Amino acid sequence: MRNLLIFITKYSAFFLFLIFEVISLVIFINYNGFQKASFINTSNEVVGNLYNRVNDFYDYLSLKQINDNLAQENAKLRSQLRASYYIDSVSKHSVNDTVYKQQYSYIDARVINNSTNKRLNYLTLNKGAKEGIAKGMGVICATGVVGVVVKTSDHFATVRSLLHKDSRISAMLASSREGGTFTWNDDLNPFMGILSEVSNNAQPHLGDWVVTSQYSLFPMGIHLGRVSNLHAKAGGFFLNMEVRMAVDFSKLEYVYVVDNKLAQEQIGLEAQQKQEKDE
Repeated sequence: MRNLLIFITKYSAFFLFLIFEVISLVIFINYNGFQKASFINTSNEVVGNLYNRVNDFYDYLSLKQINDNLAQENAKLRSQLRASYYIDSVSKHSVNDTVYKQQYSYIDARVINNSTNKRLNYLTLNKGAKEGIAKGMGVICATGVVGVVVKTSDHFATVRSLLHKDSRISAMLASSREGGTFTWNDDLNPFMGILSEVSNNAQPHLGDWVVTSQYSLFPMGIHLGRVSNLHAKAGGFFLNMEVRMAVDFSKLEYVYVVDNKLAQEQIGLEAQQKQEKDE
């Protein structure tokens, strides 16, 4: 306190000058119409710009919540798409009664860990078993297929990325519906994959979309990438196609876990058939 009084006393003339200067400016502005209007306009502009900066800052802080809300809304909208339903047709007395039943629903999640530069790449999601995520579920994003869930805990899930040497997706050419198998190129290039074992009758073209087929655990028609190169397999009976992936895995943030409500029924039936065949 003593030092403050000494400081004020030492520079009292300067502080007195500032006080008189402020008083004179106030009197000058209040009693001159033009200067008063100019001051009000300038102050309004300064305050307005300040409010804009403050609002921009608050908007930036709320981006995470906005993105989370958008992801939840997108998941609900995806569940309402016609591709998420199957047709249950029952014929009675020569009358077809067609009912659309839900086959796919979507759980939004955020990527909290991701790798793209290894031969075995995985992602970690911020949701798990308590949100309904289970092993074997497919994972997609806004631009295409991401991978398959391999492990879950109560609050987290691990996803085997499409950038994994063991990833195999049943796929097809969107233009001709000729089927094949989509795998990663496995040369540590996170942008290239391979569509293999496609019939020579397919006659694909560069730029054709490669999408998930009806035999995959994903809804049919989810993008995998575009054909970027064609070359024949040994023997010439099949085509292998280089595919530029639709998803940029280095920029993944929000994804959707695909809950196929008929998956367990299908898996159980196929396992039973296999068991009977082995016997």
